[in-house]
Amino acid sequence: MSAVGALVDLLAGRRDAAALGPRDWDGVISVARAEALLGTLAHRLNDARLPAPVALLFADMRAAATVATRQALWEAEMARRALAPHGIEFVLLKGTAYAAANLPCAAGRQIGDLDILVPWHDLARAENALRVAGWEWVKEDAYDDAYYRDHMHELPPLIHRERDRMIDVHHTILPRTHRITPDALALVGDAVRTPDGLSILCPTDMACHCAAHMIADGDLQGGLRNLWDFHRLVTDFAAADRGFWGKLDERAEMHGLEGSVHRAARLARDLYGTKLPSGWNRHRPRDERYQRRLLARDGWGGATDPLLQQAFYIRSHWLRMPPLMLARHLWTKWRKGHHPI
Repeated sequence: MSAVGALVDLLAGRRDAAALGPRDWDGVISVARAEALLGTLAHRLNDARLPAPVALLFADMRAAATVATRQALWEAEMARRALAPHGIEFVLLKGTAYAAANLPCAAGRQIGDLDILVPWHDLARAENALRVAGWEWVKEDAYDDAYYRDHMHELPPLIHRERDRMIDVHHTILPRTHRITPDALALVGDAVRTPDGLSILCPTDMACHCAAHMIADGDLQGGLRNLWDFHRLVTDFAAADRGFWGKLDERAEMHGLEGSVHRAARLARDLYGTKLPSGWNRHRPRDERYQRRLLARDGWGGATDPLLQQAFYIRSHWLRMPPLMLARHLWTKWRKGHHPI
């Protein structure tokens, strides 16, 4: 069994951690670190019998994840304090949303930037309020700035000048030029409140966004972590609501994301053992290609299968932009990065 296969099996509960030898652990830890899953694995194996060095590492990872979660929630509070006086409400997305809702997939999860969703009509006011509160532009390049504003689903990234923490302000969940156009008003309008008063996407929209981020808008870089999120989200939501799968199907169709959601579900079934209802268990020939991309890691955590990676990279851009726009964009980016001697 490969290191990446062993990691997937450990997360899925198909493999006994006590059966792994030192070299096995070297590979699993390397791949888990590369896929941003080391903290998640540490929580998953909290009660397992582990070699002493692995147990110490995992204890450190759990402690670090606890600190990171507190920092992420504090950033969400800072954003609330910056925007609330102006009457601007926002919806938390991704890792911070999972933490705010205390969802199981948040346990040990690495949380990077703060991602928020703001209604389009409040976008300019939100930008100004955040600038006043200490956030500054990460990108000063005029082309990149215009590209974000004209074509993307978010403002150019901002970073706080004192706390050195980034925020991504979204107005929808896929680029404006993408072939799929989710209903951004519905995402905001149907958001729900956490006990602490923060807004997060409703369960079906949260699963749709997770699938969109991984399948519809990504090249599957770090896909095992995103797929784990999806697996835990749908598993826990379905356990709490017997009608969840039907609601998810309807919501995904409304957003134009039924293909992405169903593919994410099948991949989660095949890799993590997600239990799917009748009608979701079809097999698609292209799924095997997605699995290969997700598992393209060697025993040191290094990426493998460069041609397949490149194919998914091209696919992600092809979905984002019409052909002429894509050609202009890639030519411009190449020229900006090409410095003849």
